[in-house]
Amino acid sequence: MNILKQYETINQEIKKYSSNNFVNLIVVTKGRSFDDIKKIIDLGHIHFGENRVQECIDKWEQILKINANIKLHLIGKLQTNKVKDVIKLFSYVHSLDNDKLALKISVEENNHKKKLFHFVQVNVGEERQKSGILKQDLSNFINYCKNDLRLNIIGLMCLPPLNEDPVKYFLELKSLAHTHKLKELSMGMSNDYIPAIKNGSTFIRVGSAIFNQKTN
Repeated sequence: MNILKQYETINQEIKKYSSNNFVNLIVVTKGRSFDDIKKIIDLGHIHFGENRVQECIDKWEQILKINANIKLHLIGKLQTNKVKDVIKLFSYVHSLDNDKLALKISVEENNHKKKLFHFVQVNVGEERQKSGILKQDLSNFINYCKNDLRLNIIGLMCLPPLNEDPVKYFLELKSLAHTHKLKELSMGMSNDYIPAIKNGSTFIRVGSAIFNQKTN
């Protein structure tokens, strides 16, 4: 499979389906070799996503030393004991989902004198097994993060329920972001990035559609 061809196809789809919103492609590189990643870096791409902090440290510390413009996105669950490592390496966190984590991030950002960009993860399907802030708690949580902790909250992120049409959840997240005056939406992965783009996503998180056979 031609990684570069798949990468270019997705970029063409972004141009085709986005309207007024600028869409950032986050290339998800979990489990991928340096050789595969380098093919994308050499094209000038800067947004990359990982969901395992330790794997990211092992893989990216040296890469970032010679590619300082790269922006790493944490797209997986973040444990409080990994926050210090995340502050050092990452530029974006897409999974801010509880008060304890928010407080720890605030403390470590102050310690390291570095501000990250944060998405609040919203549990749009109200699924017990998933992380994320419930819709009825979102306003209080955003206010706490922005006003009390001075975190840089730029948008909302969601993972729609499996085996359901994601569009209604994308639209709901878009409405919530508008209500809270947040400009960015982290929506869409390899299996649903096109409907996400059509419904206002500004960051899509795509891995297998680039490195494996496309699923949509």
